[in-house]
Amino acid sequence: MPDLDERAAVRRLHDRFCFGPRPGDLDRGFADTVDRLLAPATAATPGLTLSPPVVAKGDREARKDANRQRAADEKTLTGWWLERMVATDTATERLTWFWHGHFATSEQKVRSPWHMLAQNEKFRRSGLDGFPALAREMVVDPAMLLWLDGNDNRAGSPNENLAREFLELFTLGIGHYAEQDVREAARALTGWTVRRDSAEAELVARRHDDKPKTILGVTGAFTAQSFVDTVLARRESAEFVVGRLWFRLVSATPPAPGALARLVAAYREDIGSVLRAIAAEPAFRDQATTLVKQPVEWAVGLMRALGVSWESLDDKAVKQFGNGLRGMGQLPFRPPSVGGWAAGGAWLTTAAGVARLKVAQLIAERADLRSVTGVDAIRERLGVDAWSDRTRDALAKVADHPGQLAAVAACAPEYVVSR
Repeated sequence: MPDLDERAAVRRLHDRFCFGPRPGDLDRGFADTVDRLLAPATAATPGLTLSPPVVAKGDREARKDANRQRAADEKTLTGWWLERMVATDTATERLTWFWHGHFATSEQKVRSPWHMLAQNEKFRRSGLDGFPALAREMVVDPAMLLWLDGNDNRAGSPNENLAREFLELFTLGIGHYAEQDVREAARALTGWTVRRDSAEAELVARRHDDKPKTILGVTGAFTAQSFVDTVLARRESAEFVVGRLWFRLVSATPPAPGALARLVAAYREDIGSVLRAIAAEPAFRDQATTLVKQPVEWAVGLMRALGVSWESLDDKAVKQFGNGLRGMGQLPFRPPSVGGWAAGGAWLTTAAGVARLKVAQLIAERADLRSVTGVDAIRERLGVDAWSDRTRDALAKVADHPGQLAAVAACAPEYVVSR
């Protein structure tokens, strides 16, 4: 298929490396936009401080109070991150979101917003740097250990959950390790323990198996960190990680061999270099490389396009927004499994469409739409190149009502799909 023109390519950069463009962003050039999105970020919103979870060992009321506080902290944490997504104009939050899906960890099991925040900050701090450093952090991350039963992994009785998912989903992929590697890796990860009131995991020596192990053909007295280094030294690991970035940011069609080689070379530097290499690939500008926006990406992008700040949402609207995301099937800090969220057509169900329209209406009600005077005006505001005849006919029916027009346009295929 033909390549995108400059303006459409800039829009795609914002969709894939950020959370969509703001008005005026599409007037910048492609090269300038790449530089701007990959520039070092300054905090767009204040940081967040949460308290360690209360371990309620007392009566029933004490446990209820602890659960109420945890629910309130999770709500605060989710709102804080969504606010950052809306406010941030670089790739930082988009990559934080990517890593949250890659190292998918759910508060539903972790039950500690404090530890989830700490993990989230690691993604933000290291997400554009080299992958090895982030992988070393994740293998002993407290939220990850709680999520994948690391606390139950001890010498003489290893738990294989973390070892298996680290190899299969985080670093290598199916087909590049054997079951024996999983068993031996589990032994290497024994002894790491999380206390609910501690920000870091602790290696308890008496629970760690320090005997020699053989992992991926390498024999030694592995630690958690040397295990990570051994896995990442495999050629297949670099290909796997850049392949996941490509899948989420470019296309479900894998990169061609030449493109893969260039991305792997960039990976040897850092993830920011991988993004720059992705943007330089001809396939990135190919009209065929479309992606269905995930619900969070779509909703945050709509707020940015319509100039609606998170602060403009009152408590009732925040609750409705969260219910809408849940109805579409995606809430931050609540991935459905360690495999993360779905992709593609899975987001285009009838139920998701109903929830999407409600969220679009909620956002449109809070937008300044005085400049939206018709079907082409909302197309320009949303950064859409063109409407199909079918979409244009549907929009024409509500063209005299800017709020309805914006909400319906936001649910059109031309906006729901990143083109």
